[in-house]
Amino acid sequence: MGRDAARRRPVGPSRTGGAARRPYHSPLNISAVLLAGGESRRMGKDKATVLFRGKPLWKIQIELLRKLNPKEILVSARSDLSWRPADLELILDTPPSRGPLSGLAAALTSMETDHLLAVAIDLPFMTAEHLRHLCGLTTNGSGGVPLIEVNAEPLAAIYPKEARAVFRDALQSDNFSLQPIVRKLVTLNMLLEIPISGSAREFYRNINSPQDFN
Repeated sequence: MGRDAARRRPVGPSRTGGAARRPYHSPLNISAVLLAGGESRRMGKDKATVLFRGKPLWKIQIELLRKLNPKEILVSARSDLSWRPADLELILDTPPSRGPLSGLAAALTSMETDHLLAVAIDLPFMTAEHLRHLCGLTTNGSGGVPLIEVNAEPLAAIYPKEARAVFRDALQSDNFSLQPIVRKLVTLNMLLEIPISGSAREFYRNINSPQDFN
């Protein structure tokens, strides 16, 4: 098996749930962060409060994360949020905010566990079953990032605590895109690429504008 093949584990329609190599309740120590720091320019208002199937996006995503029973749930944002449940810790971006890069860097620094599951506010089609499967593919010192075609999905991924330094270094650069960070973490064996195929790709469909509800 080649190096690239060894660092990839496909997920298709028949492998979105409990088919992980080990149970979700394993020695892995998981924190979760809801990334809610976007500016919502295309939506025209705070994306987190937009109703989707009768519920605000923030409520859908927090209920999703609670189903996973992580040790802690963090909320990443640029400022405090009126909708944030009191039992969830707020993690603020260090100004100037660099978007999701700042949120992930702050959450990795603040978390108390070995792995961080990151989920964006605008992924209402994501399921707890699918996230459990992704968590089951991680190992000590290594997380996992979903891959659709050639594009990584860094806002629905699991990062090991060892990735902190890479994110801190990226904040000091002039390129704040997450894609090169993901590629570097894969090269360093800190992330496993998880190709997503078939109907599982629907879980990664995001809501960015009113047109996306159609």
